[in-house]
Amino acid sequence: MRQWAPLWAVCAGAAMLLFDVTIVHVALPSTGADLHASLSDLQWVVDVYALVLAALLLTSGALADRFGGRRLFTLGLGVFGAASLACALAPEPWFLITARAVQGVGAACVFATGPALLHQAYEGRARGIAFGVWGAVSGAAAAAGPLVGGVLTHQLNWRWVFLVNVPVSVLAVVLAMTAFTRSPTAADRGLDLLGTACFAAATGSVIYALIRGDRILFGVALAALVAFVLVERRHPHPVLDLRLLRSPAFTGVSLAALTLSLSAYSGLLYVSLRLRGDGLSALQTGLALAPLGVTALVVSSLFGRGLHDTSPRLPIAGGLLLVAAGTLTMTVASWQFVVVGTAVAGTGIGLVSPMLAKTAIGAVPGDRAGMATAANAACRQIGTAVGIAMLGPIFQAHGLRAAFAVCAGMALLGSALSFALLRHPHSAVPRQPVRSSP
Repeated sequence: MRQWAPLWAVCAGAAMLLFDVTIVHVALPSTGADLHASLSDLQWVVDVYALVLAALLLTSGALADRFGGRRLFTLGLGVFGAASLACALAPEPWFLITARAVQGVGAACVFATGPALLHQAYEGRARGIAFGVWGAVSGAAAAAGPLVGGVLTHQLNWRWVFLVNVPVSVLAVVLAMTAFTRSPTAADRGLDLLGTACFAAATGSVIYALIRGDRILFGVALAALVAFVLVERRHPHPVLDLRLLRSPAFTGVSLAALTLSLSAYSGLLYVSLRLRGDGLSALQTGLALAPLGVTALVVSSLFGRGLHDTSPRLPIAGGLLLVAAGTLTMTVASWQFVVVGTAVAGTGIGLVSPMLAKTAIGAVPGDRAGMATAANAACRQIGTAVGIAMLGPIFQAHGLRAAFAVCAGMALLGSALSFALLRHPHSAVPRQPVRSSP
């Protein structure tokens, strides 16, 4: 039984984080009513978590290499649990938004280190079993989020969607402290703090500009992006080696991750608000959204193993087509069409998701595998954050139908780009020596 203690620790952390992503949407209407929060406040409750997580994922991987994966994993769990308690006790919208940002810090530490710790803890057949269980638990947690969120909000109140994280985080910390051996470190490896700051400034400015409609901030975002490129080209240990973008497959799978999250997940906030506004309870809203995660889990479990032996081009492009069809179905804003639409979109997610990390790793040199995985995860979080910010003004001005039409368009664009770029998914960028610092 002790052999599987590392697996249970990583699974507890992954389940808590992914559960928190989907459980929040159902609770937000009740949260807004209780805290007298505006739509902009509710956007930031979701967006700030995804934004901080995306901004710190790349750097968290470097921190794990420098200070040890076990140490960062345990610290991330503790930070996430404490921030969850703060979310549950929030008296004002700004307090909740701040606590959600701190949650994002902890989540970045856990997301960046969990798979590496499993890889370190197991070998051979046991490693395959561990990653299979980890994937299944992660999928089940994401699938159960809307339903459990509806039950907790309906039977208790919205604060319990955050309180449930506290005992889970404590359990995961205890398991991590006892299950993992000390991770190897690389104390001489530099940290790209300036690159991280530029990346965070660029993404944060874009999202804030979309929510506020401020053209000046778009200029700030562009300047920060240019600065990020310049820094990454000169830094001896960049958070993102820009030479990876020379691989069409890496670029294609990154765009697929971005458009998948933007089209499939960013609209959940607004459909939840619409269904609650139409008189559905939190539990009924959770049931209407549950097919998204359930079908994604079933399809990924049934076909994921076989898809790993095939080219990712058709599963990714075809899956995004299904996401487009599902979001178009949800433009008819009744719960029946939401159920059908989430089921269709979830089927697409189940086809795409198992291929993303595998394809990203296969498209880069072996010594950049961790960077590729973190970059792909960051693209998914940025897609969610940008999508929520972009859809807010559309939802307010033209309603749910126009918002989901935009989601469908983004999924179609992602499908076309994936089909065009994923022609040779395993043609990695040639390895080049890393520049030494002067």
